[in-house]
Amino acid sequence: MRKVLVTGLGGAGRTTVAAATALAEAARGRRALFLSADPGDVLGAPVTAAPEEPALVREGLWAARVDAGADFRAEFLDLQERASAALDLLGAARLEDEELTRLPGSEQFALLRALTVASRGGWDVVVVDMPPLHETIALLALPEELRRYLRRLLPQERQAARALRPVLAQLAGVPMPARWLYGTAERWDTELAGVQALIESVNTTLRVVAEPGPRAAAALLEARAGLALHGLAVDALVANRNLPRESADPWLAPLVAQQEKCLHEWYGARLPRASMCEVPHLGRDPQGLEDLALLDTRAVRTAAGGDGRRGDGPAAGARAHRGDGLAVGGDPEREGPRPGPGRIDRPEPSATGPGGEDALYVWELELPGVVKEQLSLVRRGDELLIGAGPFRRILPLPSMLRRCTVAGAGLADGTLRVRFTPDPGLWPRTH
Repeated sequence: MRKVLVTGLGGAGRTTVAAATALAEAARGRRALFLSADPGDVLGAPVTAAPEEPALVREGLWAARVDAGADFRAEFLDLQERASAALDLLGAARLEDEELTRLPGSEQFALLRALTVASRGGWDVVVVDMPPLHETIALLALPEELRRYLRRLLPQERQAARALRPVLAQLAGVPMPARWLYGTAERWDTELAGVQALIESVNTTLRVVAEPGPRAAAALLEARAGLALHGLAVDALVANRNLPRESADPWLAPLVAQQEKCLHEWYGARLPRASMCEVPHLGRDPQGLEDLALLDTRAVRTAAGGDGRRGDGPAAGARAHRGDGLAVGGDPEREGPRPGPGRIDRPEPSATGPGGEDALYVWELELPGVVKEQLSLVRRGDELLIGAGPFRRILPLPSMLRRCTVAGAGLADGTLRVRFTPDPGLWPRTH
């Protein structure tokens, strides 16, 4: 199953592009599901169905609305029930469904849960309308971060004494809160692991939507580091609402020139391994299936990895083709995790252990667009704490590098290189 998470800058038309992408897949004979927390009437009619029972929009296309309020109430009441013994001990008054108002951030959690529900269906493609780009990067990093917090705060080894807790509860004459606490933590870790596996799947990609202009160019340049740091794959950069280049309207000329300049820059330094897709401005706000189909058929797509630089003449037309429009492509049956972040290189293959003075391992991580002043790097135990501009990630070291000490680090050509040398006290010796 292909999962496409459509994000981008605020006001760039993420919901519209997400809906048009789902429709494009349905038009090509695939079973497509469109999920959004605020779909409005982008499909021509309000979307009210829940992710558990999506509504058929047309042949091959289903849609569902993610109700963050209902999701928050259901999760809160479930947690309250699981913690009932501890709450009764404290004399707490239970909260009822009607009293609950969703908290900030609950919409993002509801989207992840809806994606999990959709992944159990028989869809070929699931298209999710995500929050703005920076929020999406933080949201997709959340399962990994929360699982790390759970492991630190409630380590697995402390759960070994769970069998003694009923006895302790009888001796003390009161219920033991740790019992439900560890049970809840286990359930959360299982759910978070499932979401993390979906995010890290080879069949899950982001589609970034932006309207060409100086503000969008600066935001995308900054976001490249966050996408790379968290290992998020981008299948396409969608340049939305492109004005007609051939327009004779003098009022549009400066806007067209501004878009053209931005697009040239994006073609020269776009997101790695992402194709470019130019979607035209229809002269109105797209609404309904007919307009969404127009966005697909009129989109100009340039294959990932190609030069794709725009210009006049036949050469430019050969590089930018109209082949796939907004279609996702790929094999829905392909499964498995993407490769982990970074890679290990051994520049000195002749040095086989700590006996060789130059025995180095180099761990490399691509961080496009990052400069030295924006980078922070700290090793803490078996983890690397990496900061790249506003983004931060804590990465567990591969087992090989845990037995090494850091010999140095450098940033060059958009790649972070951390040098390790084996620790003689930890590295196995051969005689």
